[in-house]
Amino acid sequence: MKNKTLALLMFACGASAATAAEYTRIIPEKSAIKFVYRQMNVPMEGSFARYSSQLRFDPAKPAAATASFQIDLNTIDTGATDADEEVRGKLWFNTKAFPQASFVSNSVIALGGNRFEVRGKLTIKGKTQDITAPLSFSQDGPNGLFEAAFSIRRADFAIGEGAWADFGTVANDVQIKIRLLASTSK
Repeated sequence: MKNKTLALLMFACGASAATAAEYTRIIPEKSAIKFVYRQMNVPMEGSFARYSSQLRFDPAKPAAATASFQIDLNTIDTGATDADEEVRGKLWFNTKAFPQASFVSNSVIALGGNRFEVRGKLTIKGKTQDITAPLSFSQDGPNGLFEAAFSIRRADFAIGEGAWADFGTVANDVQIKIRLLASTSK
């Protein structure tokens, strides 16, 4: 009896490993792209309401993963309507000329323990920088939960020009926080 139970357990474990899932669709209503910055040394948080994405991620095959995001900068939410209008303007995001920011991955490296390192190119206001972000992955029922946080310098992308280029009012460092729930369905 023990041998049959052991054989059944080994078969079940092998069957689940053989059917590893590839996550391909972000569930927007359960996902978020946020940013944290300091204004007059006070931590502030904002988010973007709309973005599109293309994703292919199988945790068993991270080297084959691909991801790209296009963020609608006009959907910025800083928590204040007048601030939202200001940051859409020419000195900040200049959304009339640059309505989207984008990220395109070029590699995903497994670090162990459902942790990964994602490398790619982030483009904001026509300026592109190489980005490396730590990423964690976990199961959330039938879905996959991806969480990442990394920092950028707004000056690298000319976010906040003119009088806003002084980092005494708004700090140069901005932390990006991403929480994405993805399914295996298209």
